[in-house]
Amino acid sequence: MTVLHSVDFFSDGGPVAIEPRTPQVAFPEHYHDDFHEIVIVEQGAGVHIFNGEPRSLCGGCVCFVRDHDRHLYEKTDQLFLTNVLFRGPEAFRFITGYHHLLPQECEGYYPSHWRVSNKVLEKARLLINEMEKPALPFTLEVQAEQEMRFMQLLLLLRRGCSEQPGDDQNGRMRGLLDWLAEHFSEEVDWEVVADTFSLSLRTLHRQMKQQTGSTPQRYLNRLRLLQARHLLRHSEMRITDIAFHCGFGDSNHFSTLFKREFGTSPRAIRQNDL
Repeated sequence: MTVLHSVDFFSDGGPVAIEPRTPQVAFPEHYHDDFHEIVIVEQGAGVHIFNGEPRSLCGGCVCFVRDHDRHLYEKTDQLFLTNVLFRGPEAFRFITGYHHLLPQECEGYYPSHWRVSNKVLEKARLLINEMEKPALPFTLEVQAEQEMRFMQLLLLLRRGCSEQPGDDQNGRMRGLLDWLAEHFSEEVDWEVVADTFSLSLRTLHRQMKQQTGSTPQRYLNRLRLLQARHLLRHSEMRITDIAFHCGFGDSNHFSTLFKREFGTSPRAIRQNDL
């Protein structure tokens, strides 16, 4: 497995480094030797495999990656993101206790993926732009300013995660995507969903295409197929049971969609652990 080393990213010796990926291409599974990462998705779509678990990405997604977390990107479609890399507490001179603003693991569950509004995303961009181009030489004053903005970014993202989706169109779409992430295995009637989130069916289709790169049904199928692939690799459930568990009413249709999405059959995944 690929290991990324801090010496390749923190050339000025500071505690924070900014790495834009415009776009982020498919990248193999890796972890970091001694630094952590906040991934802020600007636009586009893709799949983030995080410690073996699949997560669908689109604009407004925020991911917190610890040094020992394994992750990779696949099926990237013009996925533009910014990586905010940061080292351990010993690298910071002026702030302490920042880890309290990071997601906390509780009973084995680590809330690594958030979704924030466009307003929060824009404010995050401004802070990151200030951190991205530190003045040279990298003086104590420059480091103090960078650390201050890093703390502001953590506070902004934490508040952005907990705020309720707004009642504007963007907020309603954010709520819809969060709902799909939890209920993708259920039967979905798009007219009912559109009405639930106070969107016209036409607006729902247009916004889904714009934000995820897919039509609503294809996006839903991808969520289901990603979970099915995970279960094929990490469970003993029968293939037919997995299909029904993930929301597919017909196992043959499931196999057809699965092969179209991943280029191989469910049975091949199960037998060869591809």
